[in-house]
Amino acid sequence: MRRRKTTSAIRVAQVLLAVVSLLVLGGTAFAWSKLNQITDGLTRSDVIGAGAGSPMGEQNILMVGLDTRTDAEGNPLPEDVLDQLHAGGAEDGGDTTDTMIVVHIPAGGGNATAISIPRDSYVQLAGKFGKHKINSAYTYGQIARKNELKATGESGAQLETDSAQAGAKTAIETVQQLTGLTITHYAAVNLAGFYYVSQAVGGIPVCLKAPVKDSYSGANFAAGQQNVAGAQALQFVRQRHGLPNGDLDRIKRQQVFMASMAKTILSAGTLTDPGKLDALIGAVKKAVVVDTNWDLLGFAQQLHGMSAGSINFVTIPVVSITLKTPNDGDAVQVDPKQVQQFVREQTGSASAPSSSTGAPPSSSAGDPALAAYTVDVRNSSGVDGLANRVADKLAAAGYSRGSVTNSATRRTSTVYYGRGQRSQAEAIGEKLGGVAVASDNSLEKDHFRVYLGQKYSDDSGVHPASAPAVLQAPAAGSAPDITADGVTCVN
Repeated sequence: MRRRKTTSAIRVAQVLLAVVSLLVLGGTAFAWSKLNQITDGLTRSDVIGAGAGSPMGEQNILMVGLDTRTDAEGNPLPEDVLDQLHAGGAEDGGDTTDTMIVVHIPAGGGNATAISIPRDSYVQLAGKFGKHKINSAYTYGQIARKNELKATGESGAQLETDSAQAGAKTAIETVQQLTGLTITHYAAVNLAGFYYVSQAVGGIPVCLKAPVKDSYSGANFAAGQQNVAGAQALQFVRQRHGLPNGDLDRIKRQQVFMASMAKTILSAGTLTDPGKLDALIGAVKKAVVVDTNWDLLGFAQQLHGMSAGSINFVTIPVVSITLKTPNDGDAVQVDPKQVQQFVREQTGSASAPSSSTGAPPSSSAGDPALAAYTVDVRNSSGVDGLANRVADKLAAAGYSRGSVTNSATRRTSTVYYGRGQRSQAEAIGEKLGGVAVASDNSLEKDHFRVYLGQKYSDDSGVHPASAPAVLQAPAAGSAPDITADGVTCVN
């Protein structure tokens, strides 16, 4: 019985750390004695209905970073912290959602996908608030409710937490409208969350392609790899002025920061250091709010066997980053239909568009020995249907068909393989006409992933010649999509 309790404690700890780093973490080794320290005092908010999702069913967790000057319990952040964060006073800021990510976890467990939504995406807000930037959905819902509660005499921390609940509900409903997903759980990290958590673990490794200096966020960093903690961590994830792709570059910053944070938290230096562990638990309590109905223990069971490298970061497609709006200035233009199609492809909830039957082809016609190898195919070429044609070809040869989705545009094609399986990857590359191979230790044994770049041509004679009409977040050269596996250099 003791062993089961210890395992449960470990998994609950995994979930709570996943909330902090916005990642699904696995393999941690927390003691049972830490369980009550983590769960007791965690701030909850009644924003999701009790029937939104079962513990072992499909999970869609909306994680938001709030530009708020209060902590998880509605109390003002200390003035010295606000000064370091370049955040103004406790009365400044509009409590917008600077970060919005939906983490999708398949029913029964499996690799997770973190879908970033640009904060300036111009969308129809839930309720009767009209069309605005998606980061203001929280603000509109919060302010409307706050005015109602003020009229009844409510004030202080209670007013902040009650109005925040209404803001969260508006944000959740708006994301559901845009993505077509049902949000099953909600987690919010306040403005100082990255500040507290990065300090607790002794800094987070990040890497920049070039030096930056930005007076708005306070960011002042040299080029190359470096550790950021406290105010610097928040400056790193908040900067968008002076970046080539504005908010899309900021999203990439957030993704690589969170991946690096996961790796740092999983390291023995964090998990075996009682001081760091206690500081991390304290940071969670100050920075994080989760929904009332989230059964963390049940959810943790679903994460069994997942590792930090089992999550992939993607960004929804955008049409333009310079949309002129009537009242909100420049915004990011998105097409809800394209977004929902992209989300379906990323989450595996629908067959890819060019599939004629919706059922994966049988691999029985090929070499039976190859059925032990599963191959995912990512279309990074911008050519409709290319990934499906390649997946069909591999299945006909005998390989087991993995997931088939679109991915951020890249020029070259690569077959990625896990530890000790280079020769099998080379065979796949040869089957595809001589595609190069590369190691990705996050892949499980006998699991391979093919990225089809713009230079790839299949046997049908298709030669990609142009970028897709829908813009994607900038790709990091020929590197694979960001996972919680290493430090990626960004703008």
